[in-house]
Amino acid sequence: MRIDILSSLPHLLNEPFTTSILAKAIKKKIVEIHIHDLRDYAKNNKKQIDDYSYGGGGGMVLMIEPIANCINKLQQEREYQSVIFMTPDGKKLTQSTCNELSQQRNIIILCGRYEGVDQRIRDIFVNKEISIGDYVLTGGELPALVLCDSIIRLLPGSMSNSSCALSDSFQDNLLAPPIYTRPSDFKGHKVPDILLSGDTTKISDWKEEQAYKKTEQKRPDLLDQ
Repeated sequence: MRIDILSSLPHLLNEPFTTSILAKAIKKKIVEIHIHDLRDYAKNNKKQIDDYSYGGGGGMVLMIEPIANCINKLQQEREYQSVIFMTPDGKKLTQSTCNELSQQRNIIILCGRYEGVDQRIRDIFVNKEISIGDYVLTGGELPALVLCDSIIRLLPGSMSNSSCALSDSFQDNLLAPPIYTRPSDFKGHKVPDILLSGDTTKISDWKEEQAYKKTEQKRPDLLDQ
């Protein structure tokens, strides 16, 4: 899989890809990450990528030309299944969306900044708009990292135990059941006996029951789905 990220502040994106599962996936060539500085695609001498908005209003807007130049160059080199814009008014990110994107070969993620991007970029190039929640950040870099992390961990080989991803919360519209590790008794707070029994069938049934109870208590809306 290849992910191209377009940003006005690319240095914000580098560090997370050097650690943990993301770094391992890159090293194992499971995924390629390419970060593009939009200023490299500006044609003016000052490398300007933003300007005032037509019709007034506060804040600056990312200009169409640098973004278009970058996307056009990438699309001439390979086919992209998704061109994603991270925006608060997009469709809220779900595990289902992550599963879908993890099956794709090449995706582009555009990070907004300031007041956003020229609407024509969204009209011409973008085919998916994703939000990580009903709140506003100063830019799309953090949401882009959230999206990348949620996709890459699903790619075969990224995690040492692939079954971990399959048991995540939201994979089957249920929250994950409680989990425990050593010690089995911490100051009188004990691990449920069933988990120490070694009976895999009963343990599986217990986990399913606990997942349903937890979902019913914390996110009953998921059960309607």
